[in-house]
Amino acid sequence: MSARDAVARLLDGAVDLHVHPAPSPYPRRLGPLGAARHAGDAGMRAVALKCHHHSTAADVALLDAEGLLGAGAQLIGGIVLNSAVGGINPNAVGVCLQYGGRIVWMPTIASPAHIAHVDRGSTKFPRARASLPAERETDVWDAEGEIAEDVRAVLELVADADAVLASGHLPAASTVAVFRLAHELGVRRLLVNHPNFIVGATREQVRELVALGAYVEHATCMYDDASSFKAFDLATLVEWVKAVGPEHSTLASDLGQAGNPLPAESFRRILQALRAEGFQERELRAMVAENPARLVGLS
Repeated sequence: MSARDAVARLLDGAVDLHVHPAPSPYPRRLGPLGAARHAGDAGMRAVALKCHHHSTAADVALLDAEGLLGAGAQLIGGIVLNSAVGGINPNAVGVCLQYGGRIVWMPTIASPAHIAHVDRGSTKFPRARASLPAERETDVWDAEGEIAEDVRAVLELVADADAVLASGHLPAASTVAVFRLAHELGVRRLLVNHPNFIVGATREQVRELVALGAYVEHATCMYDDASSFKAFDLATLVEWVKAVGPEHSTLASDLGQAGNPLPAESFRRILQALRAEGFQERELRAMVAENPARLVGLS
């Protein structure tokens, strides 16, 4: 079997839990339907839509109501708890979940870790197409240094809906504290986003999160030579996957931005590179298809 055929087989049924579509204040290369069709053309099963500024569950619900879904990969909506939705806002989370949203991301561009990286000029994030109010720095602690009540309320909603809690760009220590509480409250679907980008998690912290049942997501755009977001060499990805095991790891593209590769293109390059590093087909299938499907509850 050729390398091209082998990678095509790996993508058959793959699930990308991190795609950034239009509409967005940031320039994007494709919208929800374009993301579904692009993924479907590659044989992929599902795509999660992530926007830093609004709930994509409403986007998916609208397309479904208009009968526009079904051509291409399944679309999964969710919400990111940044300033535009009121930060860590149980009301916004409740509406998202009522619309069928499956993923709740903790703050990304409102996280103190993200804002600190922006201040240092080290995120490579795109510029918004219009002037936006500054993000209100959002962490998870109250004035007494305890997990805030709104965070607890969000976790209870996620647990009741059996949805996915994703760490976003929270500082690593905040993620550990939130995931510990989430586990106590019955959240069983946990996802750690790119632990070595912005959040600065250690191997020990990530292993603790894995022990709570979390999967660890690595973004192909951060290892892809064709991506403007490339930040690490492939050896770093290999080390992370080996440190926690393919059985606890997922791959996602974190793509959709104007000027960057399309998600499936990046998947192909990184999967081919990981094959060359000696990863077996069953390990790659686990990371790109089986683990993310299990995480979001696809049968």
